[in-house]
Amino acid sequence: MNFGGRPHGASTIRCKYCRSSLTVIPGERAIQCSQCNCVTRVRRADRIPLPPMGPMTAPFLHARSKKRAVLIGITYASGMRRGCGELRGPINDVKCMRNLLCNRFGFPSECVIMLTDDQRDPFRLPTKDNIRMAMHWLVQGCSYGDSLVFHFSGIGAQVADDDGDEVDGYDEALCPMDAFQRGPILDDEINEAIVRPLVRGVRLHAVVDACYSATVLDLPFLCRVSKNGYWRWEDHRPKTGAWKGTSGGHAVLISGYSDGNKNFAVMPEAVASVGAMTHSFVRAVECEPYGVTYGRLLNSMRTIMHKGGGGGYDDLQGPIGAPIMGNHQVANFSGVQEPNLSSSEMFDIYRKPFVL
Repeated sequence: MNFGGRPHGASTIRCKYCRSSLTVIPGERAIQCSQCNCVTRVRRADRIPLPPMGPMTAPFLHARSKKRAVLIGITYASGMRRGCGELRGPINDVKCMRNLLCNRFGFPSECVIMLTDDQRDPFRLPTKDNIRMAMHWLVQGCSYGDSLVFHFSGIGAQVADDDGDEVDGYDEALCPMDAFQRGPILDDEINEAIVRPLVRGVRLHAVVDACYSATVLDLPFLCRVSKNGYWRWEDHRPKTGAWKGTSGGHAVLISGYSDGNKNFAVMPEAVASVGAMTHSFVRAVECEPYGVTYGRLLNSMRTIMHKGGGGGYDDLQGPIGAPIMGNHQVANFSGVQEPNLSSSEMFDIYRKPFVL
């Protein structure tokens, strides 16, 4: 990548919303505007083919075990969110998730990859290229009995769908730390990268703490709470017939419903915060017994959110606080209002045990 000027082979388009000039890198399908923060999709006619990828040399690509995880936390401290301040929860979210996976579920520490924007190692920064490499590492060579975890804490985005595979007409996306230069990672790419390669006997659990993230893995079935308080499945398979499932494995996304209108929380310097979605998940897992059902886990998360962990700030106590020192508070930077579950297949959430 060329940081000294316009990257080689780049083109220029106009922001759909504020008409600012945007530089598009070859191979990208969307770009985020640095002026208005909105995402503009790159038309097919304007897309430049991505040159062939060279060998991936990230050091973590050599670590392998039956339990692997990629944990991503981005504060956007470099000023991506102009006028809004940086997020003060994502890095602590990653620490809490790592503590949970290693201490409760036996994930080897060398196979839990953390990408955060406070790291000095360039391969551990949550850039778009590094996130792509980490997703590739997570599922590469997966086989029967593998348990995989993908966690993202940061900013999400929406962009108008152009291929008819979204029920609501919008693709969802995750924003890497270089989203203004490289664009967000669309749900189509995430699905292709870490869902479709899953073979029989492989489990993937994703936990995403970001706005506009309810179906960010593009999984075909969504389970959310109905007005009568019961969890209900919805069929989100594309009308186009496009396949969004796995190659025989099972993928589950635990995320949150958000209408995108809630203000982001900016924490004082002296406060160490965690995201409301991550907090409710980790707290629920810590408090519930081994083998708890998905339904009970979701209900526990919902209770934690409604008691304070899902809005404003709340004191953080108990096992979740172990990796964080000092004053602990919960910041609802993703605007999450209810937990959601989406899956590559429908199942009885009140009977099936949650297992990592």
